[in-house]
Formats: sequence, structure tokens, C-alpha cells
Amino acid sequence: MWAFQSPKTTLLPSHATFLPRPSLKPPICSITLNPTASTADNNKLIQSLCKQGNLTQALKLLSHEPNPTQHTYELLLLSCSHQNSLLDAQRVHRHLLENGFDQDPFLATKLINMYSFLDSIDNARKVFDKTRNRTIYVHNALFRALSLAGHGEEVLNMYRRMNSIGIPSDRFTYTYVLKACVASECLVSLLNKGKEIHAHILRHGYDGYVHIMTTLVDMYAKFGCVSNASCVFNQMPVKNVVSWSAMIACYAKNGKAFEALELFRELMLETQDLCPNSVTMVSVLQACAALAALEQGRLIHGYILRKGLDSILPVISALVTMYARCGKLELGQRVFDQMDKRDVVSWNSLISSYGVHGFGKKAIGIFEEMTYNGVEPSPISFVSVLGACSHAGLVDEGKMLFKSMHVAHGICPSVEHYACMVDLLGRANRLEEAAKIIENMRIEPGPKVWGSLLGSCRIHCNVELAERASIRLFDLEPTNAGNYVLLADIYAEAGMWDEVKRVKKLLEARGLQKVPGRSWIEVKRKIYSFVSVDEVNPQMEQLHALLVKLSMELKEEGYVPQTKVVLYDLKAAEKERIVLGHSEKLAVAFGLINSSKGEVIRITKSLRLCEDCHSFTKFISKFADKEILVRDVNRFHHFRDGVCSCGDYW
Repeated sequence: MWAFQSPKTTLLPSHATFLPRPSLKPPICSITLNPTASTADNNKLIQSLCKQGNLTQALKLLSHEPNPTQHTYELLLLSCSHQNSLLDAQRVHRHLLENGFDQDPFLATKLINMYSFLDSIDNARKVFDKTRNRTIYVHNALFRALSLAGHGEEVLNMYRRMNSIGIPSDRFTYTYVLKACVASECLVSLLNKGKEIHAHILRHGYDGYVHIMTTLVDMYAKFGCVSNASCVFNQMPVKNVVSWSAMIACYAKNGKAFEALELFRELMLETQDLCPNSVTMVSVLQACAALAALEQGRLIHGYILRKGLDSILPVISALVTMYARCGKLELGQRVFDQMDKRDVVSWNSLISSYGVHGFGKKAIGIFEEMTYNGVEPSPISFVSVLGACSHAGLVDEGKMLFKSMHVAHGICPSVEHYACMVDLLGRANRLEEAAKIIENMRIEPGPKVWGSLLGSCRIHCNVELAERASIRLFDLEPTNAGNYVLLADIYAEAGMWDEVKRVKKLLEARGLQKVPGRSWIEVKRKIYSFVSVDEVNPQMEQLHALLVKLSMELKEEGYVPQTKVVLYDLKAAEKERIVLGHSEKLAVAFGLINSSKGEVIRITKSLRLCEDCHSFTKFISKFADKEILVRDVNRFHHFRDGVCSCGDYW
């Protein structure tokens, strides 16, 4: 006899089989089998009841039908999924076994699909284990079920065994095993498995199937292998809107927003027969947000309205975020206010928007309004509101919210939430308290938590804790150059130049290079990119000349260059020359030359804004009578009349 698990509510997979929507009205009268009717007629009656959504009546009649057909069982199983009833599913399964269908591979696939939908993965496994004739379809059903449940490594082990016994894969197999590579944590070992499957696809001639290659793009994207994903995409003989959307999303989610917008432009110009869908638009809006490309975002908003995509919640939530990240918080609020219905993602977008602008108390107020309106916060809600507390220095409020996660909402804090708490305490120079939180964690801290501590040590120049955090980070992320640079920054500020040299030698020995800061600015609907000591832009000579002139004039107004960020033991004048070439200053100079009077300069920076760029931009906003918006990797800085909205707390 089978052992069954208790039912759980689950979300419907995107590729689940649908029955016709049942009527909401119950039947007026009961139906009984006609004892004189044929088995075929009785089976048709049960099947008809399933299609009408009347599972209860169908099960009553099933108990009196001695010879249910395969198709009858198929519809009963689908109906159990549709009614979200594990108890009824178990009843049909028992009946199926008693009638000798226990070794039917077709029904085995339907049983596995049903148990997967009902979030009963153990029962799905047992169906597979009891089925002797495990066809490729039975394997595919379990691969899909396990991938959806997050058991990626189990799928890959089963796939290896399947190959060893000579069962050939089909086009669906490859889709499921590629998804299995990213179903759990994106480990390097699973990336290698994904590359092996890629080779298998090429050897067996499946590289012409658009859905397989699109899944391959998505797999590489989730591992951050943008060049691999781009290579697959460019070699695809046929692309559909899902393929284009996958590649645009790959760029948008992996720090290549500029490339995402370029690819979207190519999609619009070169593919007249393909129409971007809501998934495409979410990624494009994310790219606009990442670059603070307000004019591009407004154009996209107009396209969304023309195409009738403004009723789709993820699109509207992305619009809220886009406007806020482009410095137009009031427009994001207006879009939110006009929404007919809101889900937790919509609320999270607004909470996060106020948070990155430094309005911590407002973000907390929106969080409380969300819960008052009956919307249960998600783990991301707490990441957003804790981040808002961190940017505004609301330590006590953040600690209370962190405590309420488990007590009031039954959410166990994840690594992301602990990282937020370490950041919150660290920014407030409560570093020992932050370290204590890490010591008391019940889960492995991981690079996010230690990275938050190291970043806080950089702000407050705490060498001892920085060394402790970096030891762990060098072990967890040996190829992340940013960790070495942060430690070197701390040593430089402390005047420990021998230690700076040691870290730089370690960086070189591991073949790593410091990633240069990059800044973007949108001028007349075109996006320009700058890196430190950039010689590509034709106006570069003019920009450097302007910066030198401005620096001299600002010194007379009280500006003092802060050169502690330079990791070289050089003379003051040489250090000043280096910080004057920072990408954010180049973007500011470009904005001053190319913007009209009264026009706001909007800049995005890939790294945290350094102390000198922050001070320089404050002086420029007053000296040039210019409003300047800069969004760094942490938050927004709104410069006006020599003052920054962050209050020098960032």
C-alpha cells in the first residue's frame, strides 16, 4: 500500500495542463450510473463530470464502475490537480492500482505531474520507483517535478543514470535538466554539469530547437556567464520573443543594462514580426532603472500604454521602481496610486523606492500600511524595509522589524536579512554588535554577510574586524577582486602601506584586477558611459580641462580633495590628479557641458560614491547652480545648493 503525504497549497507551474474552468454553481441534482448502460457510456459520464469540475460526483460514480478506462483515470487525475485535493488524488490513485493500471507508464507520468502540482514530491518519487517500464516520458515527468521542487542535483544524478542505461533524451529532457542546474543554489559544479549538457545537446543535434537553446541562455544567465549566454543566443538559427526576452533579462540582471537596452533596440528595429511581451518589458524597465535613463523609461512607458500592458502587475511594479531609480520618486508614487490592485511585489517596489532615496520612516510607514491592508509581507519585503532603515540610520526600528519577522510573520531570517542587519549596525558604527550578530547566526553567514561587515569597516576604518572579515571572504570568494580592494582601501586610510603592498601582491598573484568604476549619464535620450582615465569619449580632453579648472576654483570656495582612496603612497598633487579622473566626475563634467540651464543632471555609478566625489559634487551643485542626482550602488544622492540628501551618511 502507498504511503501518502498531507496536502499543501502550491502555485500552478507555467506549463501545467489545464482542464476547462468549472462552473461555480454546484449541480442541482445528483447523477447515478445506469446499470443497463455500457461501460463506454459510464466512462463518458465520469469524464464529462471531470470536465465540468464536478469531481465529487465523478468519484461517487467511479466507485460503481468496474472498468474505468485509461482516459477516465487521466481526467480524474487532472481534475484532482484542478481541485487542489491531495485526498481525492490518493483515492483515485488507490482505485487505479486496484484496477491493474499500476504499471501503465502513461498514467505514471500523469500521477507524477499531479503529485508535483499538489506539492507532494515524495509521492511522485514513489510512483517513479514502483514503475518498472520507465520510458523517457516517465523520466521527464519526474525531472520536471524535482526541478520545480528545487531538487536540481537529484535530477542531474538521475539523468546520469538514465544515460548509463541507454535511454535516449528527447527535447523536453534537455529543457528539464538545464533547469535543474539552477533549481537549487548556483554552484560551480552545477555550472560544469550545465556545460556538459550543452555539449550533449550539440552532439545529438538538438541545437535547432528554440526552446532548448532559450533555456540554455537562461541557465548561463543565472550563473552570470553573460558571454556564454550571448554566444548561444547569437548562434541560434531561429529566435522567438522568449529567446530575445531571455537574453535581454540576462544583460539586465548581470550588470549590463546598457547592452540590454541595445538588444531591445535591435529587437524593435530588426524583427517586425515579433512583439515584446510583459516579460520583455519588465527586463527593459529594469535596465532603464539601472542606468537612471529617465527619457528612455518614459518612452518605454508610452509603449506599454499603447500595447495594453499596463494592467499586468509585474510591469506596473517595474514602472514604479524605474521612476524611483531615475530620481522621479513622485512619478513612481503616482503609478502606484493609480493601480487597481496591488500584490506584495508592488508594495515591495514602493518600499524599496523610498528606501534608496533615504526616506526610511516613510518606507516603514508604507510597510505598515501594506500589512494593515491585509497583504502579508514576503522575505523581500523585509530586505526592502531593513535596507531603508540602513540608509536612514534607523537602528532601533530596524532591530524591531528584524525581530518581528519570525515572531509576527513566521518568516525565518535568511542570509540576505542578516546581511541587512550587519549593514544597518555597521553603518551606524556599531561594528562589535554587528560582529556579534554574525557569531550568533544559526545559518552559515556566507559572502553577503561578511561583505556587509567589510564594507562597514571601510566606512569606519576598523582594521581588526576588516582583517577578520576578509580572511573569510578570501576563502569564500577567492576570485572577487573587490574584497581585496576594500581591504587595501582600509589599510591605505590607516597609513599601513606595507599591508597595502601585500594585498596588491596577493591580488596580482591570483591573476585578479581591480574593476574600474563606471558611470552613466543620459543626455538627449542617449546614454553615455565613463570609466576612470577614459580616452574613448571624443570630449575627454575638454572634460579633463574643465575638471582641472573647476577644481582650482572650488578650492577657493573651500573644497579640499580627499585623496585617502588612492592606494598608492604618492605625493599629494599626484593623488589629486588620480581622484580628479574618477568616472563620476567625468560624467558630471559631461553633464555640465551638454545640459541646458535648469536641467537636472542624472548619473548612475557602479560602485559606492567615494568621499572625494561626494564632496566635489556638493560644491559643484552650489558653484554651478545645478541640481545633480547620483545613484551609486547603495542609494540616491540628491545634490542641491551644496547639500546632499544623504546628510553625509552613506
